[in-house]
Amino acid sequence: METDHDRVPDGINVAVHDGPAAVQGRSAGESQPASQVEVLEHRFSLGAIVRGASNRIVSFSRELRSFASTRSAASSRYEAANAAALNALVGLKFIRQTDGAAGWQEVEKCFNQLTVSTAGLLHRSSFAECIGLGKESKEFGGKLFDALARRWEIKSDSIDKDQLKKFWDQIADESFHSRLQTFFDMVDRDADGRITEEEIKEIITLSASTNNLCNIEKEADEYAALIMEALDPKNQGYIHVQKLEMVLLEASKKSARGEDSKKLSQLLSDQLKRPSMSNPFIRFCQTTKYFIKHNWRRIWILALWVGVMMGLFAYKYIQYRNKAAYQVMGHCVCMAKGAAETLKLNMALILLPVCRNTVTWLRNNTKLRVIVPFDDNVNFHMVVAVGVAVGTGIHVIYHMACDFPRLIHASSEKFAVLEPLFKEQPSSYWELVKEVEGVTGILMVVLMVIAFVLATPWLRRGKLTGFNTFWYTHHLFVIVYALLVVHGLKLYLSTEWYEKTTWMYLAVPVLLYALERFTRAFRSNIQPVTIVKAFDYSGHQRGGVLALHMKKPDDFEYRSGQYMFVNCPAVSPFEWHPFSITSAPGDDYLSVYIQAVGDWTRQIKKVFSEVLQASSAEKGGSSEGENLPNYPKVLIDGPYGAPAQEYKNYEVVMLVGLGIGATPMISIVKDILHNIKKIEEGEADIEGGTGEGEGGGGGGGEDENEFKTRRAYFYWMTREQDSFDWFKGVMDEVAELDHDGVIELHNHCTSVHAQGDARSAFIAMIQDLNHAKKGLDVVSGTRVKAQFSKPTWRKVFKYIHRRHPKTEIGVFYCGPPRPAKELSELALDFTNKTSTTFDFHKENF
Repeated sequence: METDHDRVPDGINVAVHDGPAAVQGRSAGESQPASQVEVLEHRFSLGAIVRGASNRIVSFSRELRSFASTRSAASSRYEAANAAALNALVGLKFIRQTDGAAGWQEVEKCFNQLTVSTAGLLHRSSFAECIGLGKESKEFGGKLFDALARRWEIKSDSIDKDQLKKFWDQIADESFHSRLQTFFDMVDRDADGRITEEEIKEIITLSASTNNLCNIEKEADEYAALIMEALDPKNQGYIHVQKLEMVLLEASKKSARGEDSKKLSQLLSDQLKRPSMSNPFIRFCQTTKYFIKHNWRRIWILALWVGVMMGLFAYKYIQYRNKAAYQVMGHCVCMAKGAAETLKLNMALILLPVCRNTVTWLRNNTKLRVIVPFDDNVNFHMVVAVGVAVGTGIHVIYHMACDFPRLIHASSEKFAVLEPLFKEQPSSYWELVKEVEGVTGILMVVLMVIAFVLATPWLRRGKLTGFNTFWYTHHLFVIVYALLVVHGLKLYLSTEWYEKTTWMYLAVPVLLYALERFTRAFRSNIQPVTIVKAFDYSGHQRGGVLALHMKKPDDFEYRSGQYMFVNCPAVSPFEWHPFSITSAPGDDYLSVYIQAVGDWTRQIKKVFSEVLQASSAEKGGSSEGENLPNYPKVLIDGPYGAPAQEYKNYEVVMLVGLGIGATPMISIVKDILHNIKKIEEGEADIEGGTGEGEGGGGGGGEDENEFKTRRAYFYWMTREQDSFDWFKGVMDEVAELDHDGVIELHNHCTSVHAQGDARSAFIAMIQDLNHAKKGLDVVSGTRVKAQFSKPTWRKVFKYIHRRHPKTEIGVFYCGPPRPAKELSELALDFTNKTSTTFDFHKENF
């Protein structure tokens, strides 16, 4: 990096850094996405305040010529801070597109809707909504309204359409002078051409409130002083607009040099998008080829399952086609018995995917993981459940609507062939359903319907019933299996023991599942874990987070990315809930982070919070406690395999976590960090605690001791500023110890409007100033600079592809299902269109 200092008359020192992004926390090839507002192409945006790492500074291509201070000995830290502040203002603009006309059409349409009942006058309170900032930015829009009203000498709180058009033309003006003047008008309340510290404090408070950054709002005084320190080196008590504008106008001219490179970058990005094929047959073949290539393991499992079911159905159909019962009930009995045979198979199979210890052992110790998609065990469980529902439906319908009527209305001569199987010919439905076969069948159907309905996602995750109802009703299947065995032993049409095959199908799976549950109960209750430390992160949304640090049992061996079940008898003695393990295998403790989003999680957080509050009241401490004797009892069970544990198979990994979904990724980051330490210490075995014997069933069947991962990109998105406190220590440790840039951290605060948006302008300014001066980010509170809004995932994939061509990259995602679809499609797209292979693994919650 180079630094240039040139002396000019206005007395402001600027040091500009022209180079790539920061080693941690920001990628050079990544730009920020636009904020989501109604008028997409004409919404308000201020240029992001970014120094050397940002795309606007990269687009300058050259160092920003600056003015030397009259001071003879300026500190280098202040030079960097000044550069950050000035560079922020250079990129200032209100809307991204130059075509303000099309945007006006949308604004005009919104104006007409909002002024239907106000005689064609738009009130100040509706200004933000009208121009596309949204209702949530009402206060910010009001300040902008005031600034524009002062400019046009409008005294009223309401404007007509002609006045709105003047406002719009000013903010749509792409000239640097106009953009800068509008910005200063917002800050300079008294229009005296001087911006005071109090005026800066007010706009910082407004920006922080608009972006839900409560911590910045509390420290508005400090950050206002920081801006004045950078832009008022003579301590005059104000920033003179005209002098500062002269400096920025010169820098503005240089920014145009980067426009051509931006367009070229966009063209290159477009080349990576999948080209459209006009021939539908070729397009279908290509799509099918890609689908099979990336889903072949799922395909062969499902094909085998369907094939076996079809074979069993056909076998049973033909068998009963040749029996005496066919003469009375015809094809109905064949259909009912064929469906029953598939039902027996599926009732056996449905238990296997939820035998977690067995699945984890097979994943870790056998080569089956190459051909069996163990990550989809829960999905396969649900697919088999659909097969159970279909088989039950066919079996019941053909019995009730076809077999029973034919039995009841059959002639004596025709029924004679069935007399050895029935005591006498039934004369009504009641005579058939009152027997053991009928009663057990009806009870099974009722219990299945209850369990199936309450297991649907919209009820399981909703407030109407919730997870607890799902959990308890799912255990009704213990009764269902008992009824199924009895039902299979009391068949009407089978007399020999070897013909009653239900118990044969169920014996092994039920025994295996019973052993699994016994193992879980024994392993978790033999010795409760000791809570070493607890933290209560009471966020502003979703009830906050409880972090538990536990003493690691001696025989508890796990891998980063795995999860375990947690039980708290003080909340419920029967409920076990899964949580990703946040600690790394090299740590001397176990940790989980529990977000209070459901009944059980809210209750356990409440129980621990009461203990922490009592301790805090006694000691005058904070919302954390260490080695407190009155912590509630906690039991754990695990560990169990998860998709993220496969990260060690890749030299390059891309880790993506949304909100609390960052927990397994944090474990991976810490594990990589531990290995960095071991490398620096010169130890030969860089695998350390993540080697042989991990994962609940021991080490893998292959050599697991070689740690392959040499590069990691971690993307974490969260809406709450307070969320960064969860893993603050990890972020700072990476920034301090990762000298070679093995781990690249990208923290995104999605509640902050995208860089380039007017509502986040001052946030970006103070972020750069504070980081340049103190090395701390004002948004995250860590040494890693947080980025605003959500990442543009296509640009992220392009950036990683360019840095690692001809490489197999593991992409691991944990979070809500919706973003997983976009990531999966992009991974497939870049795999098929570039030399880089992206293997996508997901874990939804």
